Amino acid sequence: MAEHRLTTLTGPGGSGKTRLATETGRRMTGDLPDGVWLVEFAAVSAGGDVVQATISGLGLRDALLGDAGSAEPADRLVAAIRDREMLLILDNCEHVVDQAAALAHRLLGECRRLRILATSREPLGITGEALWPVAPLGLPDGDAPIAEVESSPAVRLLRDRAAAVRRDLAFDARAATTMARICRALDGMPLAIELAAARLRTMSVDQLATRLDDRFRLLTGGSRTALPRHRTLRAMVDWSWELLSDAERAVLRRLSVFSGGASLDAAERVCAGGAVEPGDVLDLLTALTDKSLLVAAGDVAPHYRMLGTIKEYAAQRLAEVGEADLARRAHLAYFTELAETAEPRLRRADQLTWLARLEAEHDNITAAVRGALAAGEGREAMRLAAGAGWYWWLGGHRTEGMELIIAATEAPGDVPDDIRAVVYGLVVLFLSSGPGDAQHAAEWIHKAYRLSGEGHGGHPELALVVPMERMLREPDALLPAWESLLDHEDPWVRALARLHLGKLRVILGVEAAQAEACLRQALAEFRAVGERFGISFALSELAELIAVRGDVAAACAYYEQAAAAVTEVGAVEDVIRMRARLAWLYRLGGDETASAAALAEAHRLAAGVAWPGALAELALVRAYLARHDGDADEAYAQLRSVSALLGDEADLASVRAGTQDLLGYLAEDVEQARTHRAAACRAAREGGYAPLTAQVLVGVADLAVRLDRPDHAARLLGAATAVRGLPDRAHPDVPRIEAAARDRLGDAEFAEAVAQGRETGWERLVEITLAS
Repeated sequence: MAEHRLTTLTGPGGSGKTRLATETGRRMTGDLPDGVWLVEFAAVSAGGDVVQATISGLGLRDALLGDAGSAEPADRLVAAIRDREMLLILDNCEHVVDQAAALAHRLLGECRRLRILATSREPLGITGEALWPVAPLGLPDGDAPIAEVESSPAVRLLRDRAAAVRRDLAFDARAATTMARICRALDGMPLAIELAAARLRTMSVDQLATRLDDRFRLLTGGSRTALPRHRTLRAMVDWSWELLSDAERAVLRRLSVFSGGASLDAAERVCAGGAVEPGDVLDLLTALTDKSLLVAAGDVAPHYRMLGTIKEYAAQRLAEVGEADLARRAHLAYFTELAETAEPRLRRADQLTWLARLEAEHDNITAAVRGALAAGEGREAMRLAAGAGWYWWLGGHRTEGMELIIAATEAPGDVPDDIRAVVYGLVVLFLSSGPGDAQHAAEWIHKAYRLSGEGHGGHPELALVVPMERMLREPDALLPAWESLLDHEDPWVRALARLHLGKLRVILGVEAAQAEACLRQALAEFRAVGERFGISFALSELAELIAVRGDVAAACAYYEQAAAAVTEVGAVEDVIRMRARLAWLYRLGGDETASAAALAEAHRLAAGVAWPGALAELALVRAYLARHDGDADEAYAQLRSVSALLGDEADLASVRAGTQDLLGYLAEDVEQARTHRAAACRAAREGGYAPLTAQVLVGVADLAVRLDRPDHAARLLGAATAVRGLPDRAHPDVPRIEAAARDRLGDAEFAEAVAQGRETGWERLVEITLAS
């Protein structure tokens, strides 16, 4: 204020600006010998006489104005206050903004000791004006502690106004949380909150919260002495609407189809039409922002967004003029084009740039898909899902992405085979990123393969369908299936094929050295492409291989690199899994502090994720850690969580094998342990996953020790090594079991038994031990 003689308070409607202006004026009274004067322009009609209103507001009599017949009113006003050191508050200038601006310019130019504080929904737009946007009242975050909720300005206003109209209203923690939800729905707008409080005369807080979807009908109980436009929420917004030009109204209406705001490029595409040219949109957005109907957020590429109340009002106006479907289709077309442009770049070095752009438009993309689905536009929904699917999977939106992709596949409409094939391939991607139902995934693989013309489509997802289809048809040709992609034209596809060849060798328990070579080459190829998810994938597979060899510290280093790479792209589900795995590896390495930190980070991330696979893997690691710490009750509790999270998928072979193996260690009774070991072996046989089978065999060896059959234990350890292809030096129970068996057998007999186990079928060894 001291640096500017004109300050304009701008903001959304309501009495907040006037209250702030008068309070500011009162604080400055001591510095201004001639005081603070408030002039209300609310009663002045549009284009009316603001000079006469100012004269009346100042209480100037004719004697103070000089010769009434010899000068214009403005001249007489200047003469009366020319030498006064005062603050003049011009309130509610928006409907007479041109006249108010002219008056302020004249007064400031000729009254050198005068300061003016104006309130308006848009700036006066004169030289030397300092703008002070009046933001809505502060709102608490959704997860804020109760003390922060209760002390937030918006909740305090609602509580205070509610207490004034209803003495018996309880204000406990639950009520405070509900009030916060009300205030967030009303965007912290003071007038809306005051109108909501008035409704609490005859409604409970919960009833009010549930009825705000019809806020314009609900919030109508303003003071009888207030200005007409302050008595209802609709009247307040109507007042702003009537002050707009036709072009401004058209842009504001059409902006209502956006969710989370509109970029300039998007607004120019969606809001143009009729009398609005694309080149006019920027000026119109600026005007609407100046009028406090839009908020421009973001430094590099601003997004123009509306408060919820304005958005709902504009959407109603859009429907009234019959443009809702036209605007929605323009919005859908723009974001489909954006997703299709970005999609191939998400597998290249500039993926972070394109991920950030899509993340900024996440709400718009999902709203566009949902709008197409609601309109029964299957072709359009499938096309956008095909473009956005990899982003949803990569960028940490797997639960929502899976829901939308499946919904798109079920929508009616004539969809080209190439688009449908890509979406089916994406379903396979989502299904395979968790425990997944192999039979269910196989059905989608077959459908994608057929629709793509036996995998001859140009999209990477269709290229990956080819080896998957061959693996289903020729279970003995797993490696050749992926080798067929090593000469593919897309370097990302070649790198992924190389990675799968390394991973398959680990799964099959064959050619450990060749597996590592494939993984390292895949890592180099992904780094050459610059694709961070592939880099992370290769690093995590290498970490597991290195951990089995016993170099836990090196494995942790690889996993840390993997987690850092995948964090950059936002695949939070994978970060949870990696941090959980690090918690276990750090514990094996004896670093309790690092283990606790990794587990805490996994928990922090899990709080914002609904993807069952990631949460189940975290719970399983917590179960292993609890068993490692001797806390059987906690281990059992975490295993129950795994089952609850996965639902029907908890019965999958890979899940059953792991959980039954852990239950075998937890069982206090030998017969219970025998039952769990038998179940684990059946699941391992069904799954056919060599590392998991080897893990289960170590568990049966533990049972053999408990049965006092050290020879069986040694043979089972040998069989586990044979199945995996190398000894597992990261399994915490192997040293204990080996020591117990060696102590009873002696070194020579132990070595001979291990050798026998390597040469004997593991299923026969299990059968003998379980029958003991």
